[in-house]
Amino acid sequence: MSILVKKAQQGNADAFIELIEKNKMTLQRVAYGYFRSEEDVADAIQDTILDAFEHIHKLKKPEYFRTWLVRILMNNCNRIYNQNKKSCALEELAETAGNCPGTADVEFHAMLRSLPEDSRVIFLLYYGEQFTTREIGQLLHMKESTVKSRLHRGKEKLRAEIQVV
Repeated sequence: MSILVKKAQQGNADAFIELIEKNKMTLQRVAYGYFRSEEDVADAIQDTILDAFEHIHKLKKPEYFRTWLVRILMNNCNRIYNQNKKSCALEELAETAGNCPGTADVEFHAMLRSLPEDSRVIFLLYYGEQFTTREIGQLLHMKESTVKSRLHRGKEKLRAEIQVV
């Protein structure tokens, strides 16, 4: 993928389109983690693609393209959320899961619903998108140890809930 990024940085639009296509499902899953509205998801993704296209030349390490792209998306989701004062309650995600390819795993989102708010995005990125704890720390501007402890606390909470059932 680094070769595609370098081509895109040199102005090759086809390479940029291919990069976006390869990351489309990740963008959708993360955006649906923030919003239930298809319009908000589409706006966030559209803004992310435009921002990435305009600023790809600023990306210093091509191997971090995916992390960089998701960080742009998260910033855009936060901006749209603040502008609209809408939130995507994860409780309502199950209703929209059928409309979003890639979020058909309703059980995963039901699990996320039971986690503390500060752990939800971390779980989504770690288990849903296979980001490393280091990458998540960079994305969320927190220490890797904080990411690990929130993952651990979240897993403990889930274990406790499973034992109750």
